[in-house]
Amino acid sequence: MFTLGINNGLRCGDLLRLTVGDVRNLKPGETLTVREQKTGKDNILMINKTSYKILKQYLDETKDDDNEYLFKSRKGNGPLTVGTVNALVKSWCRSLNLKGNFGTHSLRKTFGYIQRKKFGVAWEIIGKRFNHSSPAVTMRYLGIEDKEVNGILMNEI
Repeated sequence: MFTLGINNGLRCGDLLRLTVGDVRNLKPGETLTVREQKTGKDNILMINKTSYKILKQYLDETKDDDNEYLFKSRKGNGPLTVGTVNALVKSWCRSLNLKGNFGTHSLRKTFGYIQRKKFGVAWEIIGKRFNHSSPAVTMRYLGIEDKEVNGILMNEI
């Protein structure tokens, strides 16, 4: 869950609906169209090398049927719930002594933040990836504040 969430920026609920068959044959660079539960819009899941390695290892070890959920619950035949994954993320962060209020949405926000800070991806492109309807939402996700915006005023042209 962590690897797909942080490498794609999709919402947790959308990842939880994936089945083993959805991802079994995906190779790096290949995509799967995902209908976003929240917005009803189409988005894509793309497998990068890191996601591929983790998925391949998991799928090689498991005997799960293609119709089973990729992130299945131990209770019944359904997927994990967002609440369960939220508790797991909080637990992982506590075990690493990370201070803050982390949850499932932190994976999505971290994807955007790293894309912007490490790879220099423009916030408009990240907003498009997130299917945000407003630039203000994307800017809030990425932690863009007035101080940073005002900082460009010192650039000499």
